[in-house]
Amino acid sequence: MPDTLVLIFFIGLLATAITYVVPAGMFETQDISYIADGAEKTRTVLDPESFTYATDEQGELVYNSVGLFASGGGIGLMNFVFEGLVSGSKWGSAIGVIMFMLVIGGAFGIVMRTGTIDNGILRLIDRTKGSESLFIPVLFSLFSLGGAVFGMGEEAVAFAIIIAPLMVRIGYDGITTVMVTYVATQIGFAASWMNPFSVAVAQGIAGVPVLSGASVRIGLWIMFTIIGIAFTMWYANGVKKDPTKSFSIKGDVHFKNQEASVTSSRWNLGDTLVMFTVVATMVWVIWGVVAHAWYIPEIASQFFTMGFVAGLIGVVFRLNGMTVNDMADAFKEGASIMLAPALLVGSAKGILLILGGGGDATEASVLNSILSSAGDVIGSLPEVMAAWLMYVFQSMFNFFVTSGSGQAALTMPLMAPLADLAGVTRQVAVLAFQLGDGFTNIIVPTSASLMATLGVCRIDWGDWAKFVWRFIALLFVLSSVIVVTAHITGFA
Repeated sequence: MPDTLVLIFFIGLLATAITYVVPAGMFETQDISYIADGAEKTRTVLDPESFTYATDEQGELVYNSVGLFASGGGIGLMNFVFEGLVSGSKWGSAIGVIMFMLVIGGAFGIVMRTGTIDNGILRLIDRTKGSESLFIPVLFSLFSLGGAVFGMGEEAVAFAIIIAPLMVRIGYDGITTVMVTYVATQIGFAASWMNPFSVAVAQGIAGVPVLSGASVRIGLWIMFTIIGIAFTMWYANGVKKDPTKSFSIKGDVHFKNQEASVTSSRWNLGDTLVMFTVVATMVWVIWGVVAHAWYIPEIASQFFTMGFVAGLIGVVFRLNGMTVNDMADAFKEGASIMLAPALLVGSAKGILLILGGGGDATEASVLNSILSSAGDVIGSLPEVMAAWLMYVFQSMFNFFVTSGSGQAALTMPLMAPLADLAGVTRQVAVLAFQLGDGFTNIIVPTSASLMATLGVCRIDWGDWAKFVWRFIALLFVLSSVIVVTAHITGFA
């Protein structure tokens, strides 16, 4: 399979070609209010009745055709990678996410340099012999719960850095690490009954009581979590019996080399302090996210502090003979691991810019026209087909807008009234949104969190796609049945 960057470039070519055949359109926006967590919240969303195609002075349709190059900050085929890399702000994709990845990688580079994690893993394995298989269901359940309760996603990257060497040493692989961390969060994200960044926003926009239908969604979360655990254990046990069945053999070499370099299990006061620093930071970050809605800048700062403190402890206690210069070298080495996935994140954002998705709905873009046309098609179909196609559309649209709240703001103002016209309840429309948005995050290369997790586990996206397509197919079939059944039973 071609390298992921090659695939993204060809997708960029396709997106460029689309700009020559699909005219640009725009929506007007409106502010809506809804109640969530006992407080009134306001969000700016598009007005579904306001779509118009952009026209020039002669009344001709405007095509935002993308050329080879563009100057003055414009987007062109040959500069979409650069524009994607520098787009956004510190609060999101692409530049904020890229810097987040570099800081996280550097911070954990320092922690790994102390040797505490390696020695801790050896001691953990020693004490849990015979019960290693419990790691998968326990970790998967915890991360899935995190995704369901507070929209955990980016945080999984930090945990994957620590869990990856553990999984390899007990006979599993990097793929297993991604499954029990990032994939588990997205299972929870998709089937959540209370995720503040997904289902709560979508219900508020659609005019459905926030957190309604929780009993059904809790049942779905339990079902999908069990399925995820079963699939992961089936694969992991196969790898343990026959390592050649692994889809991440190339990346696992790095962790196996780390294992070979550790000849004895050292543990002293310095290791205890480093481990306490790491665990305390994890708990502190989760508290900040839940209690104070911390996001990329705050989380990155906490992890940088963690790396700095762990490094000082390493220097004071001479862990692995560590010096201040070793701290700097370890930070640079850790950050360098993130460069490849960071390039993919920026390049993928560039594709969105080609289609005009960098601004708001009031700016004429191809993406707005695609959104409006999809709504017209869905609104003209029979009820059952309309419900199912809502799910299919949300799954496909997630390639372009991977943010849960962002996708809700763009699509739900259109899908909610379309659901009324098609005879589908708005609760079903929300269900189609959350399942389509959450599950495709597991495979789309435009997901920054996925690419970062694959990066720290040394897995190429092409190898990941070869493995995960079966799981995605299973989730798609199950979700299709669930959306159709929800419509038939009048889920409201």
